[in-house]
Amino acid sequence: MRKLARLTLLLLTWASPAVAQQSANTPAAAAAANTNQPAPESKPAPYDGRLERLSEILGAVHYLRNLCLKDGEDTWRKAMEDLISMEAGNEQVRKERLTAAFNRGYRSFASVYATCTAQAVVAEEKYRNEGATLATEITARFGN
Repeated sequence: MRKLARLTLLLLTWASPAVAQQSANTPAAAAAANTNQPAPESKPAPYDGRLERLSEILGAVHYLRNLCLKDGEDTWRKAMEDLISMEAGNEQVRKERLTAAFNRGYRSFASVYATCTAQAVVAEEKYRNEGATLATEITARFGN
C-alpha cells in the first residue's frame, strides 16, 4: 500500500502544465521458483477491481504522455511494474489481470490517437487525476 501512496503523488505531480520489470528477487521468490511447486492460489483482495482500474489508467497515461512529449518517458510503465511486484508478488493470476488491464488502457488510446491533439492532452490530465483519486481512495480505505 505504501507504493500506492507514492503512485498517488506521482499521478498528481508528474505532468508538466504543457501536457497536462522489476521482478521479485527475494530469497523466498527464488526458492519457490527452484522447487517447481505450483504457485499458491490467491484469494482476491477486496480492492482488486480498483487496482485493475488503476492499472488501466496507468496504461492510458503511459501511452498519452509518450505520444505528447518530445522525449519519451518510461515512468508509468515502471510504476506499473512496481505496483505488480508489490501487490501480486508471485500470484500469477493477479499479475496477469493487472498486466492485461494496463495493456487494455494503453491499447484503447493507441487505437484512437495517432498524434498528440488537444483532446489527447485533456484525456491524459483527466486520467491522471482519476488515477490519483483512485490511488488515494485505495490507500485510505485499505492501507495499513
